[in-house]
Amino acid sequence: HSVIGSTTIGATVVGGIANNAGGALCKRGSSYTELSLFAQVDEDRKLKLVNHLGIKNLGQTPEEIFNRLERGDIPIDDLEGMDKAASDHEYQNRIRNTDAEFPNRYNADPSRLYDVSGSAGKVAAFAVRVDTYPLPEKKQVFYLGTNDPTDFGNLRKHILNNFKEIPEMCEYMNRGIFNTANKYGKDVFLSIKHIGTKRLPKLYAIKSTLEYFFNKIPFLPKYLPDQFLYYLSRILPQHLPKRLLDYRDQYEHYLILCMSDSGIEEARKYLKEEWSQSEDVSFFECEEHEQEAALLHRFAAAGAAIRYQNLHQRKTEEVLALDIALLGNDSDWVENLPPEIKSDLDLSLYYGHFMCHVFHHDYIFKKGTNLKEVKEKLLKLLDAKSAKYPAEHNVGHMYKADDTLRKFYEDLDPTNTFNPGIGLTNKKRRYGGP
Repeated sequence: HSVIGSTTIGATVVGGIANNAGGALCKRGSSYTELSLFAQVDEDRKLKLVNHLGIKNLGQTPEEIFNRLERGDIPIDDLEGMDKAASDHEYQNRIRNTDAEFPNRYNADPSRLYDVSGSAGKVAAFAVRVDTYPLPEKKQVFYLGTNDPTDFGNLRKHILNNFKEIPEMCEYMNRGIFNTANKYGKDVFLSIKHIGTKRLPKLYAIKSTLEYFFNKIPFLPKYLPDQFLYYLSRILPQHLPKRLLDYRDQYEHYLILCMSDSGIEEARKYLKEEWSQSEDVSFFECEEHEQEAALLHRFAAAGAAIRYQNLHQRKTEEVLALDIALLGNDSDWVENLPPEIKSDLDLSLYYGHFMCHVFHHDYIFKKGTNLKEVKEKLLKLLDAKSAKYPAEHNVGHMYKADDTLRKFYEDLDPTNTFNPGIGLTNKKRRYGGP
């Protein structure tokens, strides 16, 4: 089955396509297709169904088409559209270019905006066709540690320039996010491990309902369910394997390198004979329980900052989260903030998808900090590096869409009927025009 590489519980493939989401999977990149079925409001404000699925004989009316798709009544002979892309076919070539003066992937990449792909709610998406991939026969996770980020930069270049098989995934964490996820993401880790992701959306819905109810009671602390889950997890035994904790104590930076099939021996040979010869670096091959723990811990990291802020509201502002696509050749990937920003920081957390140079920066600032001003300063620092943002969470109603993305939205939805204001665009009918 196709997997978009999302780290969101309850994520959908159609939603992923609409927001260029995913990307944790090095061999596939962000989700993308040119084969889709969607509803669109045209220049005359008429709703129409656009069928670009590339499937013959689906029917003449929307009802017929929907019913046929729901039944899955699609003979192989009815499939067309093989000249269209159902994934980002060029991604592996882009990610291998470590000299590139452009990012590997970001939401406003004009080459990846097509019908539903990147539409972000400007059309109503009903169905997409996506490529499938063979499942690997074997997988092996290697866990790496260093105190010098240059060691990881050299490893990235070597793997992408020399390996026949690039990684399935390669996730980065620093000590700050490791510790924060260990303390504030423990309940997420244990819930996924013991309950599973299928049941979690319902449990989160119950949690949100309780949160809404309790937050209305004046004498109760805010986010009471979060506090309960946090303190409950604190009394449970340590959930992370000893070797991961030992690396936490010894090193500042970590990689979770997942290889498959012939790539396993490639990585093993390089790590043993070359990379580990550098000073102050080390790696180990994860046993099955360590592999599961490392990947779950990385998953739990994504929500750790929010949990931390919920429990420290009196002394902190809301989380300021940026997802950033650095240039393919950027060797200065570890952020060093100027003193005027550092002085207002309570916590800064760094993690990301290392091979494609997409990073997540979660900042928690002290109470009273002007988040609008500090965000502008942070974005100026990124502009100076020619970085692109957002990389994979899309513009939403927080980032300004650049000219290319804005025009794409206007072409998809000329009357501005769907999702007005996305990308901080004009909310008026026809974007304020005639």
